[in-house]
Amino acid sequence: MSSPIPDALLGPADIRELAAALGVRPTKQRGQNFVIDANTVRRIVRTADVRPDDVVVEVGPGLGSLTLALLEAADRVTAVEIDDVLAAALPATIAARMPERAERFALVHSDAMQVRELPGPAPTALVANLPYNVAVPVLLHMLDTFPSIERTLVMVQAEVADRLAAGPGSRVYGVPSVKAGWYAEVKRAGSIGRNVFWPAPNVDSGLVSLVRRAEPVATTASRREVFAVVDAAFAQRRKTLRAALAGWAGSAAAAEAALVAAGVSPQARGESLTVEEFARIAEHKSAAHVPEEPVQQ
Repeated sequence: MSSPIPDALLGPADIRELAAALGVRPTKQRGQNFVIDANTVRRIVRTADVRPDDVVVEVGPGLGSLTLALLEAADRVTAVEIDDVLAAALPATIAARMPERAERFALVHSDAMQVRELPGPAPTALVANLPYNVAVPVLLHMLDTFPSIERTLVMVQAEVADRLAAGPGSRVYGVPSVKAGWYAEVKRAGSIGRNVFWPAPNVDSGLVSLVRRAEPVATTASRREVFAVVDAAFAQRRKTLRAALAGWAGSAAAAEAALVAAGVSPQARGESLTVEEFARIAEHKSAAHVPEEPVQQ
């Protein structure tokens, strides 16, 4: 791999100059906060354990700060960008600042939630700075759609990071925690201050590492069936599972039958259960009636 030019990464002045030239103002609607610190994006790449043979997919590359740092380290990078102006400008930024790596870069101009395939080799890693309002759905969609993704590192609002990485019994353990745990081993991987963003957000950010499970959760239930139980269990957090799963099961008695068959106390609450226990409950749906409504990712 040839060495990038020393000033290839974007600094604060570069970001503002690019934004001004494009007429770009970060929008709250899309949760846009651009990283303006080269040391931070290199730290993200190191923390993500990006390797020379990795094919990285990045969601929401913005002006290209992280994209350039990923191209320094990976074999290939595919960026998924929904914004028309940013998507149109990014290939030119890559060509201008890292011409020797430009052929290793691909852009997909799309809403990440609509992406079902990517150009080139299958991705092995996902690295992204995700807006708080879509972070969890996008993360789960990408992990589900691209099983070749082995390692993920996302930068999200600190509160979201805590929820994703929480374990059973934690006050913030909930739907994101369980669903992320279906796919991967999840942990907090660091914190990011506000001053490395433009504009500076009103909240701190956190890094979350997800390493795909070597073996999937051992269950005969489908992801959809397990996630239906998870959604029902946390829809009314203060209720016991016997009561919370009554709608899912058809009645409280049917919920109790499914729980007892799964070896889970009907008096337990969702925040105390592991993903494996949710899967066991889903397996015993024969004691309950599962509705056919589509399950949220």
